[in-house]
Amino acid sequence: MKYRRLTKEQLEELHPEFINFLATQTITAGEWDDIKANKPEVAEQEIDVFSDLVWEGVLTNAQYLEHISPQTMNLFHLQETEISLISVMVGDELIDITTKEGYAWLQKNLMDDTVKLFTAVKKYSDDPNGDKFKLIEQGAVITKGDLFNYFDDLMELGKEKNGF
Repeated sequence: MKYRRLTKEQLEELHPEFINFLATQTITAGEWDDIKANKPEVAEQEIDVFSDLVWEGVLTNAQYLEHISPQTMNLFHLQETEISLISVMVGDELIDITTKEGYAWLQKNLMDDTVKLFTAVKKYSDDPNGDKFKLIEQGAVITKGDLFNYFDDLMELGKEKNGF
């Protein structure tokens, strides 16, 4: 397996797609029941192949990831050849930006001395989807990019305002 097996809940949600996958393997419902009962290792292999196909499609189409912890917000833009990062760090341990109150504080206090904004760009390795998957395994979630774009626009405005 290249990635990881989908959870039972994910497989249940993708049941129609899994049926289509089995059909492309020319496996009927009756044959699938027989495989599960008599060749569980083959059934496991089929689920693994299906999981990898799903992950490959999801990772190929993902454009943004977010990983938010109590004092750090890492926002990723998954571009064609590189990953752009905007990192927001809050130096006050009493502020937890994963809460509604903490995030509201961050919005009001972006210019506070305890708030630091960083950017970085990193080229993908030979396996871009593997790079994306590692971020997800570390806790990042796929998003539409609203937060990344908000902070990106904010930083662009700051550059214009400061004459950069």
